[in-house]
Amino acid sequence: MIDNISWLAVYPEIILMVMGCVIVLADLGVSSFRRTGTYVLTMLTLAVVAIMQAMYAANGNTVYGWSNMVVSDAMGNWLKCFATLSMMVALVYARPYSADRGMLRHGGELFSLAIFSLLGIFIMISSNHLLVLYLGLELLTLSSYAMVALRRDHEASVEAAMKYFVLGAMASGFLLYGMSMIYGATGTLDIGEIFKVIDAGETKPQILVFGLVFLVAGLAFKLGAVPFHMWIPDVYHGAPTSITLIIGSAPKLAAFAVVMRLLVDGLLPLAADWQQMLAFMAIASLLIGNLVGVVQTNLKRMLAYSTISHMGFLLLGLMSGVVNGEVDTGTAQTAYSAAMFYVVTYVLTALPAFGIILLLAREGFESEEIADLAGLNQRSPLYAAIMTICMFSLAGIPPLVGFYAKLSVLEALVATGSSFNIALAVFAVVMSLIGAFYYLRVVKVMYFDKPLTAGPIVAPMDVRSVLSFNGLLVLILGIFPGGLMGLCADAIVRALTS
Repeated sequence: MIDNISWLAVYPEIILMVMGCVIVLADLGVSSFRRTGTYVLTMLTLAVVAIMQAMYAANGNTVYGWSNMVVSDAMGNWLKCFATLSMMVALVYARPYSADRGMLRHGGELFSLAIFSLLGIFIMISSNHLLVLYLGLELLTLSSYAMVALRRDHEASVEAAMKYFVLGAMASGFLLYGMSMIYGATGTLDIGEIFKVIDAGETKPQILVFGLVFLVAGLAFKLGAVPFHMWIPDVYHGAPTSITLIIGSAPKLAAFAVVMRLLVDGLLPLAADWQQMLAFMAIASLLIGNLVGVVQTNLKRMLAYSTISHMGFLLLGLMSGVVNGEVDTGTAQTAYSAAMFYVVTYVLTALPAFGIILLLAREGFESEEIADLAGLNQRSPLYAAIMTICMFSLAGIPPLVGFYAKLSVLEALVATGSSFNIALAVFAVVMSLIGAFYYLRVVKVMYFDKPLTAGPIVAPMDVRSVLSFNGLLVLILGIFPGGLMGLCADAIVRALTS
């Protein structure tokens, strides 16, 4: 029998599911070239869901529903709130670009697919059961494949969708095979029960570690960490920029949540094993992401390798929660709250960076090369300043929020007292210095190169307003980071003690 608490835990998901179907049907009666009616209905839906999630998160209660298959806690609710806001901002930036390229001419699939992909994100974040997690993952990825291929007449987009589909299917297979091994070893799919069985030593560690390898491989693909990063540059480059923006933002929050649910909540007794894998992937991601990013001339590919390097930093935070196989509550809370703060601020900074690329694109011109930003300051000091804030934040330059995100992860590493982790912190700083080159190159091009065109930059009022606020938020949270840091720390404490 399903009680009221079970329904309470999934009300936002139910709203998204119902409204996703309603939006599909309502769009049939919309004739506007820019799908104004569909867009407004989508934004209203997301606004209601974001408010609900913020209220759930502020309440701070942890609720398990549907026979413990889903969990509604402070960490998950804040991540879902941030994911919803991220999707709203992404759709504001994406709509003019998508309309100009005929992606909305035959229907508003962009908005319905965005709703269903967000539903997949919600299910992943709320999952406390391996099959529920996989269900959310497939809903997200299938929606993402379709969105990448939305520009049907564009060869690069169709090719990117095929690559994404093939590699994504392989990664899903890894994840599912790892889950089957974990189930075979523990006899349960409930993440909480998995922890209890492993902690009691009632299973063979060899089988668990074998399943863990496949599980981490599947998670690494979703994060875009080396050596499972090969899809990131091609998909980011080939997909329409509006879709690159969507798949490069909110899904990162879901990937972080899944790592927390699986590795920390379920497989913490195997921390000594998964920490080694996360450390290897973090080192490789920082190295390859920054070194290959230096030689990129395409802005979207550069941001793709930037994403890979940032996921390396995120993994450093996630791996520093356990020291020498021993769990210390203070260390774990510091590390995981730093990782949560990092992924939230990364998404916040990536949104306006891609928003500027979308804004500069015009009919027949994509503005994807770094050289296309030449002289942007002369054409629009405002947009050049926003892009500069984004680049400096991604590079980790104070007083922007990216600096404090990196600093919090490095502090978590050093606080462990492990000589290996301290060496990792030094390595991460060196890699960040190398990575700063390609961010500063973008700033140099905007301020010191001659513009390729003197034409004005025209932007709708909603895009201009949201872009300005988004850039200002990156600056304000850098000057006053305490509020968001405290929110992340409180959410992690509640999640770890529930």
